[in-house]
Amino acid sequence: MSSASLLVELFVEELPPKALKKLGDAFAGVLRDQLVAQGLAEAGAVLTAYASPRRLAAHLTHVAERAADKAVSQKLMPVAVGLDASGQPTPALLKRLGALGADASAVPGLKRAMDGKAEALFYESTAKGATLAEGLQKALAEAIAKLPIPKVMTYQLEEGSELPGWTSVSFVRPAHGLVALHGSTVVPIEALGLKAGRETHGHRFEAAVDPVVLRDANSYALQLQDDGAVIASFEARRAEIARQLAAAAIKVGGGAVPIHDDALLDEVTALVERPNVLVCSFEREFLEVPQECLILTMKANQKYFPLLDASNKLTHNFLVVSNISPDDASAVIQGNERVVRPRLADAKFFFDQDRKKSLASRVESLGKVVYHNKLGTQGERVQRVMHIARGIAEKLGDTTLAAQATQAAQLAKADLVTDMVGEFPELQGTMGRYYALHDGLDAAVADAIEDHYKPRFAGDELPRNTVGLVVALADKLETLVGMFGIGNLPTGDRDPFALRRHALGVIRMLTERDLALGLNALLQDAAAQFKGIAGFESSKATVELQDFILDRLAGSLREQGASAQEVDAVLAPRPQRLGEVPKLLAAVRAFAALPAAAALAAANKRIGNILKKAPEADAHVSELLLQEPAEKALHAAMAQVVPAANAQFDAGDYTASLQTLAALREPVDAFFDGVMVNAEQADLRLNRLGLLMLLHAAMNRVAQLERLAV
Repeated sequence: MSSASLLVELFVEELPPKALKKLGDAFAGVLRDQLVAQGLAEAGAVLTAYASPRRLAAHLTHVAERAADKAVSQKLMPVAVGLDASGQPTPALLKRLGALGADASAVPGLKRAMDGKAEALFYESTAKGATLAEGLQKALAEAIAKLPIPKVMTYQLEEGSELPGWTSVSFVRPAHGLVALHGSTVVPIEALGLKAGRETHGHRFEAAVDPVVLRDANSYALQLQDDGAVIASFEARRAEIARQLAAAAIKVGGGAVPIHDDALLDEVTALVERPNVLVCSFEREFLEVPQECLILTMKANQKYFPLLDASNKLTHNFLVVSNISPDDASAVIQGNERVVRPRLADAKFFFDQDRKKSLASRVESLGKVVYHNKLGTQGERVQRVMHIARGIAEKLGDTTLAAQATQAAQLAKADLVTDMVGEFPELQGTMGRYYALHDGLDAAVADAIEDHYKPRFAGDELPRNTVGLVVALADKLETLVGMFGIGNLPTGDRDPFALRRHALGVIRMLTERDLALGLNALLQDAAAQFKGIAGFESSKATVELQDFILDRLAGSLREQGASAQEVDAVLAPRPQRLGEVPKLLAAVRAFAALPAAAALAAANKRIGNILKKAPEADAHVSELLLQEPAEKALHAAMAQVVPAANAQFDAGDYTASLQTLAALREPVDAFFDGVMVNAEQADLRLNRLGLLMLLHAAMNRVAQLERLAV
């Protein structure tokens, strides 16, 4: 069978920019998979996806005109059912053959083979391979059906349908053209009321010819670029925009660089067909406004790329990615400058107005903002966060810290009722810091107001100072405890209050800053702030929440490379100081690498099982009752090893503590080989159980070593 490259393009109205790349990849991927599954394309065929604002396309190499024929073996029925005693076909067999397009003449050629315990009849035939037109029609229908369309549009076909103006079609945007070329030949397929051809359209205003008549599948991208003024490839267009942005920044000079934002670059790539980057500017007086405000309004509202200087400060220049390339771009530049000016003026107005009132004067207004219908207002929430933050600071033993944390917690949400944050919610915290500094507050308090939302996402930085750390911890604990207390828990695919992210934030702050704080005590103190709230269950807010946090911690440790057994060993005792967990885990991992580890872990598991069945024993040993040489040797070894291991544990050297305990391997093995623990004589049995209890307690101070046993 001859093969050639295949091109399929859907020409549509402007596609949703934030979904364009995903749509393009899905369209091409499903087409390729379907053609491969039908034997029309090789598994190693090269796929190229194209996606521009007005088209989705796929180019695939080595596509056959017809798939190869396939041998098919179909089970009919057991021999005893299909043939009578004389070997003649029964009516049931003839009916089954008729359904397959065969008759009695096929009976002699039927194959007999065992099917389980009975012999069955099989009909062997050759299935003709699908033609490209048949296979592509099916593949295109599947690709359209599986598109991850954010929102479907329904529109009426004006021509090419039984009832023009009445026949409805549903797609992401109205489709106006379909191209299907196998080499230079049009493949006769249909979709969305369109018949395939070889004509497409280029740039709305700058195409050299319209329509663009494609010569063959391989000339698609080049013809669109030369004749249609369109860069069809999303990736190529994105790279061209990045290149032009960098070149324009160099032209501006002064070490300027465009702001790095992959999401913005993707969105702009989805908005233009042939990019043209232009340098624009605004009045320098707007630079008096915090640069975060200006950057946000330029990015979010106008899709501009702000320029930063060598010290990462915003300049008065910005870059625009235009979709047209006139000989004189001054009108385009002036138009964009005219459009952005009111946006920046609004930001300046909000900033000036907000500074007329202090943050402290706004706190009262939070009492009118609902936080949650069961947990009250933002004002009530602020009071809870203040008490939690003060308690954390006092546990850390710092009165100055307690005062600063309380003040920062009181003001942390005040910027929510400012005009700037009302317009740009993304600036919450950031504007609070600016307004706090304007009010003359301590820099540590101002920084804490901004930082109390951190970490906002995986990999985000932690608060820059201890005041911010305390307030951030208090804020996240208040959210977690409150939501768990009223039963508002995350489900498999829903977590509207980002409780998983908050839990990971608490974990990171406690572990990375190694704070001397117990997890259960923190949860208990936070839960106490919800006293009197109807429907609040303290047990959910403490016990269940602690399980949730430790489960998040376990997942995080496994992602960092620890094995499930190592993590289980460390977390099974439910450690309270999470800051110790990394050191405990390092000690367990070092211990697991020792030659004695496996035997000691197995012995520890055996000891645990023995002690579960002996509740009457206590951790006491009488040397007078030690009779067997092996138990005397173990007791003597423990007398030397355990005090040294305990001292190392108390000093925080968990690795050395476990390595010291590894010296007990031989006496432990000898004990189980030579001593009957459950002796008939009660005092001997209790003495030996007491010895094992002491050993078990010593071995499990760092972690439950039995969890390492395979």
